[in-house]
Amino acid sequence: MATCFFATDLHGHVDRYEKLFYAIETERPKAVFLGGDLLPSAASVLAAGEIAEDFLQAYLVPHLRQMKEKLADSYPRIFLILGNDDPRAEEEAIVRAATGGIWEYIHGCRATFGQFELFGYNYVPPTPFLLKDWERYDVGRFVDPGCVSPEEGMRTVPVSRRESRNATIQADLDRLVGDAELNRAILLFHSPPYETKLDRAALDGKLVDHAPVDVHVGSIAIRRCIESRQPLLTLHGHIHESARLTGSWQDAIGNTICLSAAHDGPELALVRFDPANPSVATRELM
Repeated sequence: MATCFFATDLHGHVDRYEKLFYAIETERPKAVFLGGDLLPSAASVLAAGEIAEDFLQAYLVPHLRQMKEKLADSYPRIFLILGNDDPRAEEEAIVRAATGGIWEYIHGCRATFGQFELFGYNYVPPTPFLLKDWERYDVGRFVDPGCVSPEEGMRTVPVSRRESRNATIQADLDRLVGDAELNRAILLFHSPPYETKLDRAALDGKLVDHAPVDVHVGSIAIRRCIESRQPLLTLHGHIHESARLTGSWQDAIGNTICLSAAHDGPELALVRFDPANPSVATRELM
């Protein structure tokens, strides 16, 4: 079995990274997938008027370089994307670190892992949060009650008015996967697909202007992509409380297995899977 790890929404918590590093050194997985929201919370970073550079340069990058030297040929391939709580201003540093071989940044890219093809995608549909670096309209220019439009809020990297107004997750995914055969593909998303066990938010009974708020907050475009293209496996995060509320961190859409490593407790949620048989994946709270 080719064991792979999946973790997401670590939000710069050193204790969770230490547990992940220990598991990597002990178990020597073939690959590690990191599903975004990896850096210290953007809310605290922006409030302090700083960016996450200290965490990246003083902690994360040096620790992985040391591990790469220590493990040598046993060092796993690390595939990562960013999430809506990661400042886009840090993307350049992420790309720079990738040139040193410690990880592979696959947002908007196609990569290969053995016989499997990989695709990565950072963006999520509009949220109530103010940082909009990695938010886009989903399938059209619609914003759920209580959420803030991608045309508003704040960004650490400016984009054109045309992009913030017209870009959609659906159009991005159409370009990303193109006409590729996805039956051997792993898609690494930050957002979960809409109306699944993976996108259930704690919004029960919440009203905005007397209208009930949808408790499912995932992406319709991602769900449509999975339904129509049927990839082998999709990996998701973003909605921390979903597994607790639904009782499941995994779901299926047709033949596609969908896994989430998001968790709203203090532990690291580590998903282990074999890409050749993703239906027998396991999840451990460490």
